[in-house]
Amino acid sequence: MDTIFADYSISMSEFKKNPAQVLRTAGEKPVAVLNHNRPAFYMVTPKLFEALVEELADRDLVDLARQRLARKDTAIEVDVDNI
Repeated sequence: MDTIFADYSISMSEFKKNPAQVLRTAGEKPVAVLNHNRPAFYMVTPKLFEALVEELADRDLVDLARQRLARKDTAIEVDVDNI
């Protein structure tokens, strides 16, 4: 069985009956929607989704900064006033 990364879960068939009720019941918490007892998708609030997207973007920037720092010996020194 797959790991479920949510405190709440519901079957796909129950979810389809009344998704708005699932949303109300969950409040701010994510919900795992299961298909044959395996997570098919997670229902999350826009606020949580936005935070996840921002976290991924931040990680990409950190990776890019690390890559560039690893090549800093090839950098060319410039005077900002001359740009």
